[in-house]
Amino acid sequence: MLKNIPPILSPELLKVLCEMGHSDRIVIADGNFPAESMGKNAIVIRADGHGVPELLDAILQLLPLDTYVEKPVSLMQVMKGDNAETPIWDTYKEIVAKYDDRGNNAIGEIERFAFYEQAKTAYAIIATGETAIYANIMLQKGVVTL
Repeated sequence: MLKNIPPILSPELLKVLCEMGHSDRIVIADGNFPAESMGKNAIVIRADGHGVPELLDAILQLLPLDTYVEKPVSLMQVMKGDNAETPIWDTYKEIVAKYDDRGNNAIGEIERFAFYEQAKTAYAIIATGETAIYANIMLQKGVVTL
């Protein structure tokens, strides 16, 4: 055991977060996201039974967001024609604001298929059991300063 490490972060996930370098991206995917097919060239970490908000909060305690890009946090945009509501995004905005001074300004939206293409180049994808729709979120790592 380690002190001050959120217990939701598995040893495998901690290793991945440590290995990631500046500008590397990690996807925290909902239960409907095709993590295995999108992650053929990435590390896929299973986090079944966990939701995205809990993992997002734990990860942002350790991982700085990139300050060299305008929107280091990306959400999968709702497809035209889908009457989907995304209340989970409000939770994400609150969590991001706790860890990044830019708050909502650090968050952007990416069209669904463009999100998939970017996910294919992510360093890692965390496959969660999140049941909310359009709950996928991508983080771009920044520089760790001490």
